[in-house]
Amino acid sequence: MLTPQQAEYINQTKTYVQQTLEHAEGGHDWWHIHRVWANAKLIVQTEQANHFVVELAALLHDIADAKFHNGDEEIGPATAGKWLQSLNIDGETIIHVQQIIRHMSFKASFGLVEFTSKEMEIVQDADRLDAIGAIGVARAFSYGGFKGRALYDPNIQPQLNLTKEEYKSSTAPTINHFYEKLLLLKDKMNTTTGKQIAQQRHDFMQQYLDQFYAEWNGER
Repeated sequence: MLTPQQAEYINQTKTYVQQTLEHAEGGHDWWHIHRVWANAKLIVQTEQANHFVVELAALLHDIADAKFHNGDEEIGPATAGKWLQSLNIDGETIIHVQQIIRHMSFKASFGLVEFTSKEMEIVQDADRLDAIGAIGVARAFSYGGFKGRALYDPNIQPQLNLTKEEYKSSTAPTINHFYEKLLLLKDKMNTTTGKQIAQQRHDFMQQYLDQFYAEWNGER
């Protein structure tokens, strides 16, 4: 549970993130943050973890996403740290939140995992849940459209053994992203609650792809 002072810090951070991401791409805007925050608050109810760190990290995890800042993977932790310092949050909490932001992304899993904590596992699950299911499908095509990518090209096959740099620089059709990331997330969930929710959303994506291919091929 949060203390009254911590609740006030969370409220101030919510306002800050809303204002900062007001004009962000639709799949990475305030409403994405709001959903991840809600997921994190749900998951943490069944886990032994620091609620304050979880909520701060959930709110700030995409405050400066590297893919919108020339691939700079340190701008997110730096921006979050600067904000938390302005609130006079204790240094240990700030470092923990920065480490979560730095290491929780899917692309970070391509290399050696250098940091983990129960709090990061919760926020990571919360973020990954928003990448799958009905909203995950919508977000994938929103970002694909933002980047000018094709919906699907049967001549371009998904690459299942991408390196981190290949993943970051990919310009493949959006449907490929399902196989290169989204369908892999179910088996990467950390928490019991996350795993339970992920299964249903994963199944929905499989059904969506079946329908997509049937329509693409004029079968229904």
